[in-house]
Amino acid sequence: MREMVYPSGGFKRATRYVIHRMRRLPDEPHRIARGVFAGFLIGFLPLPGLQFVAAWAAARVMRGNLLAALLGTFNTNPVTTPFFAVFAMTLGHWLLGVEAPLTAEAIARAFGHAGVDLWHNFVAIFTTDTMHWQGLIRFWHDIYVPYFIGALLPGLVISAAAYYVTIPVVQAYQKARAAKHEDRKDRRHKLRATVAEAAARLKHRGDKTEKSRKGDDRV
Repeated sequence: MREMVYPSGGFKRATRYVIHRMRRLPDEPHRIARGVFAGFLIGFLPLPGLQFVAAWAAARVMRGNLLAALLGTFNTNPVTTPFFAVFAMTLGHWLLGVEAPLTAEAIARAFGHAGVDLWHNFVAIFTTDTMHWQGLIRFWHDIYVPYFIGALLPGLVISAAAYYVTIPVVQAYQKARAAKHEDRKDRRHKLRATVAEAAARLKHRGDKTEKSRKGDDRV
């Protein structure tokens, strides 16, 4: 639980690890960038328990790299999510003109009523009780939809920025990696040539020694 909230190496190290993994993906830069866009966008949206599935589906639709999309969902964490959620709901309320209060007490009450309705409706499946939907409907209109709309707009902006940043980063890494591979290939080729030349010299020296020995035997 502690690792989920705060990684042992810190958020900086965890972020660098995710970026490092993205750069090393064996795919075209634009496909990786599309995967990053999809993962970042899904990471901002309120889709608890469905982010991986939604990121995978979005990457498939956009023809992006699937692993990059899954890694992109880690752009949020339990520490920053509550602050972003409040910002997103506030923006969503303003855009949709929702006049419901947006206090901690009102949010907790909406979650509570929705939870009570969920449990009651689950029990009602196996009993003769009537299902209740008032709490869920209020939660949908006052909390979820404003949160979704409020998170979608900044999510699109940040995801687009991540898309355009990813392309040159991946291109630079792949060029550097290709150059390093070529350098290693040249060094191996030179090493093999040096070994072959040394072997030829030894063989030539051995042949001369053998000829000298045969000459001495004839004498």
